[in-house]
Amino acid sequence: MLQPKKVKYRRVQKGKGYSSGNSNRGHEVAFGSYGLKALEFAWINSRQIEATRIAISRAMKREGKFWIRIFPDKPITKKPAEVRMGKGKGSPEYWAAVVKPGRILFELDGVPEHVAKEALRLASNKLPIKTKFVVRRDLQEH
Repeated sequence: MLQPKKVKYRRVQKGKGYSSGNSNRGHEVAFGSYGLKALEFAWINSRQIEATRIAISRAMKREGKFWIRIFPDKPITKKPAEVRMGKGKGSPEYWAAVVKPGRILFELDGVPEHVAKEALRLASNKLPIKTKFVVRRDLQEH
């Protein structure tokens, strides 16, 4: 599972401004030839990222190369079941990556387009959001 080695604060606030607007960074395919782009806002947890990583590597049969462009650096806390209100914030349960629309989540290279498309289709089934297959700008046919 992905998680930070060290953080300044163990618990963070939910945040307000994130859920609106599009991603203003990480919205272009930068490393590989093909990518998986997010079309809606979500918190994607480390288990979901790991499940997509396994799905992609199996579909590519360990050929080519792929990049994970998101990292779960936000601790999500939860209070235990049947606990009364108050008494402070709950303990951290899992780590999540904040994903806005337009963000490239995964990138692939070194495999044919049909293999990449199938691998990213399988990966998108593991994610809680709508996604889109994208090709790097200089590879597109005009």
